Amino acid sequence: MTIRTTCPYCGVGCGVLATPDEQGGLTVRGDPDHPANRGRLCVKGAALGETVATQGRLLTPRIDGAEASWDRALDLVADRFAAAVRDHGPDSVAMYVSGQLLTEDYYAANKLMKGFIGSANIDTNSRLCMASSVAGHRRAFGSDTVPGLYEDLELADLVVLTGSNLAWCHPVLHQRLMAAKAARPDMRIVVIDPRRTATCEGADLHLAIAPGADAHLFNLLLCHLFDTGRIDAGFMPHVAGLDVALSAARRADPAATGLEPCDLSAFLEMWAATDRVVTVYSQGINQSDTGTDKVNAILNCHLATGRIGHPGMGPFSVTGQPNAMGGREVGGLSNMLACHLELENPDHRDAVRAFWNAPRMAERPGLKAVDLFRAVEEGRIKALWIIHTNPAVTMPDADRVARAIAACDFTVVSEAWPDTDTARLAHVLLPATAWGEKDGTVTNSERLISRQRAALPAPGQARPDWWAVAQVARRMGFRGFGWTEPAQIFAEHAALSGVAGALGGDFDISDLAGADYEALAPVHWPQGPAQRAGRFFGTGRFHTPDGRARMAPVMARLPDHPVGRMLLNTGRTRDQWHTMTRTGLSPRLARHLAEPYLQLHPDDAGRLGLAAADLAQVDSPQGRAILRVMISDAVRPGHPFAPIHWSGQSASAGRIDALVAGQVDPVSGQPASKAAAVTVGRFAAAWHAFLVSDAPVSPDCAYWAQSRLPGGWQVEMAGTRAPDDWQDWARRLLDLGAPAQQMGDPARGLHRMAFHRDGRLAAALFVGPRPVALSRSHLAAMLGGAPAGALAGRPRSDMPDPGAIVCACLGVGVNTIRQAIGQGCAGVAALGQATGAGTNCGSCRPELAALLAGAARLQAAE
Repeated sequence: MTIRTTCPYCGVGCGVLATPDEQGGLTVRGDPDHPANRGRLCVKGAALGETVATQGRLLTPRIDGAEASWDRALDLVADRFAAAVRDHGPDSVAMYVSGQLLTEDYYAANKLMKGFIGSANIDTNSRLCMASSVAGHRRAFGSDTVPGLYEDLELADLVVLTGSNLAWCHPVLHQRLMAAKAARPDMRIVVIDPRRTATCEGADLHLAIAPGADAHLFNLLLCHLFDTGRIDAGFMPHVAGLDVALSAARRADPAATGLEPCDLSAFLEMWAATDRVVTVYSQGINQSDTGTDKVNAILNCHLATGRIGHPGMGPFSVTGQPNAMGGREVGGLSNMLACHLELENPDHRDAVRAFWNAPRMAERPGLKAVDLFRAVEEGRIKALWIIHTNPAVTMPDADRVARAIAACDFTVVSEAWPDTDTARLAHVLLPATAWGEKDGTVTNSERLISRQRAALPAPGQARPDWWAVAQVARRMGFRGFGWTEPAQIFAEHAALSGVAGALGGDFDISDLAGADYEALAPVHWPQGPAQRAGRFFGTGRFHTPDGRARMAPVMARLPDHPVGRMLLNTGRTRDQWHTMTRTGLSPRLARHLAEPYLQLHPDDAGRLGLAAADLAQVDSPQGRAILRVMISDAVRPGHPFAPIHWSGQSASAGRIDALVAGQVDPVSGQPASKAAAVTVGRFAAAWHAFLVSDAPVSPDCAYWAQSRLPGGWQVEMAGTRAPDDWQDWARRLLDLGAPAQQMGDPARGLHRMAFHRDGRLAAALFVGPRPVALSRSHLAAMLGGAPAGALAGRPRSDMPDPGAIVCACLGVGVNTIRQAIGQGCAGVAALGQATGAGTNCGSCRPELAALLAGAARLQAAE
């Protein structure tokens, strides 16, 4: 039986058709009837069926590492939370939750904390990605409302992408945009990004802006709009603050943008002259200590021109997580109430108190994420419950956060996996259901509510998060948590939204309170008596006391850049997600970029004496990372890039947020996670090694990075001191007494070993004084097969070497693609016909275009 459900990755919210194979697995394809993706899936979504294995899952509660019953674990959690509240007050306890939760889970947790424990010390990892957008929306609109819909990107004549690598971070939405441009070639796309990303390949103009200068750029745009008579006088009665916003914008410095005057002028006039313009923004805007101002600088331009709430125009915040929007709807942030009601508004608090029959309603905002973990560190938080997130990796100053969690009096972690960096620090582990087993709803970036349905049974004793929260609430003596299924929670949430709607709020889904939950089709909110679906604000009516929008005065400020340090730019890769607890289970997703890396400009690499594939040591006052060097002019000098995904399970020193300081935006509380002031130098390795193994290993060396293969694992390693006996070292590492072939030149530090089991290759190790050059894809394919030729490290001359994987869907390597280009393939479509690359999910199309462009440049140079 095929189940209609929703992808658990980014905020696009793609519909998925999941079919159990009756062996515990799933086959997955895109849902052609889902309005978000219309059957498309990116490579991560397409690989979901490879991530549902239960081996290694947390299958029973654990107390101090020992298995326990649910009753004992829940009793302990309830007792410790109740004791902390009794002895130290409600604010001595906290919850830290996640955009991985379903809306029903989120609702239950917020009801418990804010309405019954009586503290707003519940925050979410959405604080790390979208809080500045929330704050900017509320400051401008009076509510956290996304005005438009995805179709606006397809209807626009100009789409501006700023702080968003849409091609890698929201691939299906990017594919929709590219399809629209192919159908309407006159559509223009501008990408504003210090780095040349995959998204730039489809753009008409790339503005390589100085890092952090976005507010300068949009302030200059506001001035240009006014000076050229593009302010919409007919819309201005609906907007307050133009004069003060314009006065602040006049202080913007064109030189601060780092742009050529001709490019700056072209952008300003293009935006000003185009009515149907959509400005898409994401983490590059939000993750800043001036993120809210950057958001408002964008909103100011749309408000000044009335380009909001109509087809093909408006500001558009794309969320990073599958249910970041749903969390905002239930008041998941510590300074909000359910249904977009305001925690500091007495009327709103009274309405929610009455609806919940709440005994002890929180009356002031709680601690935001960074401050919450500082309170844990200082001992002010006595009991902490972390649900479905990994703050020991993802929070800024991550080492400090990990130490704080470890020192907390009592920490509970609800997780699907027992060995995440955060789970290892818990006193109590509660086994949670994961994607494929969950049942509830999520809301995507365009306000589309979709069902996430269970396609597989929960393994072991794993239980839904809402159930665990409700059980603890009942054990603490609270009424109102007697739900037996998520449909009841959704109905309660929908009914409460009717109360919010009656108070004039934007979020009202009360018409769904009696809907058939099992059959619920994707639906945009609002769904209430006052408004149904559609766009917001086109009529000029906002959710402020006087109904007018507010233009905020934005004083543009560049990020601090200490002398002598580089400014590291952090971000994501195409095929991985967050800390890889799910995507790391898929072998094909690891084949694109298998190690934590540092993308470094050639000028910086030359100055530092670093070559491609060297290891770089990256230091900040907060921590250290060791990363593989990738040299590219896609980044600016002095501004290297590193992805965020590697944790303590996948690499020894790849936790990028350990480098990031805990600076936050003063309005939103969102940390400036996109940037870190660092020094970069060579990691002084005495040896480098590459290993393939049919079993996971636990290396004991300064650097290692481990990823999955179809038949095992591959590991990159390096150390500062070579062992006396490499074969003995390898056998201890592998816990393997199997026969081995060995060759090498010990005097030059070269060693090669192949270990056999039952006539098949069980492991192969290659060691050298420099990064090991060999065909990794070839060795990966040999694992578990005949061992003959393994020590060569490369295929025979009559066997093609595909090279590093570019198309993860079909396993097409860079050498195969370059060969096809050499044979006359002159476009992405032609490469697809020749090699298959780019013909499935399409996520690699920008890289194919980049390879074609590089080949053309080489040919022109000749």
